[in-house]
Amino acid sequence: MVAAEEQNALDGDALYVLTAVLLTPAQFPSVLGDDYPAACAVLGLEPYAEGYGLVLGQDGEGARWTVVTEDVTLVACAVAAWDCGMEYDLSPDGSSVVAVLPGWPLALAVSAPGVPAPHDPAPDPELDGGVPPLVPPDTSQWGPPQRRLGADEIALQWAQWREQVEDGVEFVDAGEEPDSGVRRVLEEVQAYVESPPPPGRIRSAFASGEARTLRADGPGWSVVARTDDIAFVLLDEAPGEVRPVGRGRELPELLAALDGIAVRPAA
Repeated sequence: MVAAEEQNALDGDALYVLTAVLLTPAQFPSVLGDDYPAACAVLGLEPYAEGYGLVLGQDGEGARWTVVTEDVTLVACAVAAWDCGMEYDLSPDGSSVVAVLPGWPLALAVSAPGVPAPHDPAPDPELDGGVPPLVPPDTSQWGPPQRRLGADEIALQWAQWREQVEDGVEFVDAGEEPDSGVRRVLEEVQAYVESPPPPGRIRSAFASGEARTLRADGPGWSVVARTDDIAFVLLDEAPGEVRPVGRGRELPELLAALDGIAVRPAA
């Protein structure tokens, strides 16, 4: 995480930037929804193909704010620099700001130095229309946001989860799966190939070698897979469970088809 930086985002008010994330069809905080339009709807935004950048910070009073900017390139450059441990002055031009929302949609473990502890701002109808502050999901419960967060973790820590399968977790063959829950997911994923879902329901990201990491989400389920390997399924109806799907006879062809219609981050 980068150190807080002072930014003049709105009307000269100081915003201490803590982090930023992209909100595009190919990259968006999946905790917000199963697809890009759904994620935009949570924030009251139009799902434009170009996407947005979300800048999370605190004002001088310590209040949490999420600034939405159309300058996706600026935010992408900042995130890339921070990931490499480099400094980057993220200061969106005021003309690129399309919304300022109270609260944060994501949980942050950092805060700006020299200001009060993070807290929700007092309602201001002139600025935010009186909407309730954004809040991160309650991780003590299991539901769609937690299921998607779990899928995020598997995608980030693929090697560790894959190793657990090799250490004895039962393989589930896509062609012989007796669990009606996983079979239903595979059928719904197959339906995506025949009738493409909303943007962001299927995403493809870089993996090692020539493989791709695939992510697919739907009503009540998430799938994480590598095109050269197996898949993992998470279900709303199975709190905390991660179910592996072996390559079997069906999975390789299905993953290849999904990769062909998935949205990808800009090169």
